[in-house]
Amino acid sequence: MTIPNTGEILLDVQGLRKYFPITKGIFRRTVGHVKAVENVSFQVRKGETLGVVGESGCGKTTMGLSIMHLIQPSQGTIRLHTDGGWTEVNAQSIRRLRDKMQIVFQDPFSSLDPRMRIRDIVAEPLQAHGMKNRRQRYEQVEKLLDAVGLGSHHMNRFPHEFSGGQRQRIGIARALSLNPSLVVCDEPVSALDVSVQAQVLNLLHDLQEEFGLTYLFIAHDLSVVQHISDRVAVMYLGRIVEMGEVDSLFSRPKHPYTEALLSAIPDPDPDVVGEQIILQGDVPSPANPPPGCHFHPRCLYAQERCRQEIPELLDIDGQGHFAACHYAQELSLTGVSAGETA
Repeated sequence: MTIPNTGEILLDVQGLRKYFPITKGIFRRTVGHVKAVENVSFQVRKGETLGVVGESGCGKTTMGLSIMHLIQPSQGTIRLHTDGGWTEVNAQSIRRLRDKMQIVFQDPFSSLDPRMRIRDIVAEPLQAHGMKNRRQRYEQVEKLLDAVGLGSHHMNRFPHEFSGGQRQRIGIARALSLNPSLVVCDEPVSALDVSVQAQVLNLLHDLQEEFGLTYLFIAHDLSVVQHISDRVAVMYLGRIVEMGEVDSLFSRPKHPYTEALLSAIPDPDPDVVGEQIILQGDVPSPANPPPGCHFHPRCLYAQERCRQEIPELLDIDGQGHFAACHYAQELSLTGVSAGETA
């Protein structure tokens, strides 16, 4: 799948799959697989933010970790565009690509080593990639801490001396220490208070402009995704079911699952009571997904074809708005306006 808009492609993911084996018995015989990520393909342009949303367990975090090779993908091709051209991201190349792609983890409490001082946490990637001079490392740490809104007087403190928002700023500084081109943000504000979330989101936006970063922003809060993203990918049961420019996807959804997610966004006006779409049943198990369209057991518009054929992710309008629904062009679905999520 390719995006039609002009612009240099930085990340190209094709046919990504991640299966976890299900074992049984004393000999741990494999009896099945949990299909956490199933045939995911997308591209990310340089300098943009691609938001990834979906219910818990849809595979969005597993997808991000697989792209970073923090877990080994089962199948698929991941390519990153560097100064030397396209480089395939695999077990052999990932070490020399670490300075080009970094990650900000979800939990700012467990992602920092409690035994290390902040100066050493942020400087560790610099040392691992060849900066042997300690003074140079700490000078770089001072600049990074200043960039994320912390001062040099924080360098000698330990992680437990900081609040959650400050710890996430430290995690961001560590991710930026090697000047990467791609940063995977794995729900970076979900563990923070609402007031702190806005500060961190604005910081990420400012850093993107300052350092020329490209974000793969994983989240479950649609309001957060709409605020920071240029394009949005919606995942369901390991697959991307819809992808498009943020304004187009929010105002004119093409997949019933996206419509249901958007209906759950609370209106900022307390006097307005929106009609939320309540999906029936539970999310199917990724170890035993239903045949045909995986969403059909919960879909309000499902037909017999949906129960038999897996829909392809196709460009519905020729403008880069993709949807995996047999009836995407026929359905008239309800979206939200920009003001409803402000």
